[in-house]
Amino acid sequence: MHVIVVGCGRVGSGLGISLTKEGHSVAIVDRDPRAFRRLPDEWSGRRITGSGFDRDDLERAGAPHADALAAVTSGDNTNILTVRIARETYGIDRVVARIYDPRRAEIYQRLGIPTVATVSWTIDQVRWRLLPASVAREWADPTGKLLLVKRPVPDDWAGRRLDELAVPGRVSVVAVTRAGTPRLDGQGLIGQEGDVLHLLVAADALDELEQRLAPVPALGGASDKR
Repeated sequence: MHVIVVGCGRVGSGLGISLTKEGHSVAIVDRDPRAFRRLPDEWSGRRITGSGFDRDDLERAGAPHADALAAVTSGDNTNILTVRIARETYGIDRVVARIYDPRRAEIYQRLGIPTVATVSWTIDQVRWRLLPASVAREWADPTGKLLLVKRPVPDDWAGRRLDELAVPGRVSVVAVTRAGTPRLDGQGLIGQEGDVLHLLVAADALDELEQRLAPVPALGGASDKR
């Protein structure tokens, strides 16, 4: 894939470095050439000094043949304008805009523009690609108090009822992806190796979810009733 990252701050540089390590072609665009100091000298991607909403700069970054674009500058308006141009002018379907104002994030999500509201959410998505045994946040409501997360089923949950993971008001099993097929009957399923869980979780219950997913020694062959 060829990916354009607009903004070479902490998130943009981190994404660019991670993506090139995974073998993708990456171009990072930033107005300030000093921002590229965050990139290692041996970084293999392209550094474009310019604007994410300037078509000439986007074309120098490879927009006509890009597969994805992330706008992660410090400006909400810049990020939204950038992803709109990417979609409407260059037909780039995979776009995401970083938004600081949660009220704006809600509006743009309703318009079908994917947004991320925090640095940690973005980093979680990178970690999911690198470390699939971790919890990855797929969505957060505008308050950040309700999260949709995905997590591979741990080995010791194979053969156990997945609805045992639920905690009323805290954790709910929404769906399970099994053999590449999403299923909405997750609460009635018995876990199998390779399953991917999709759960709605209160933000302050993430640690509790990880504890419930953590391996627990069997006691006399009986299942732990966490």
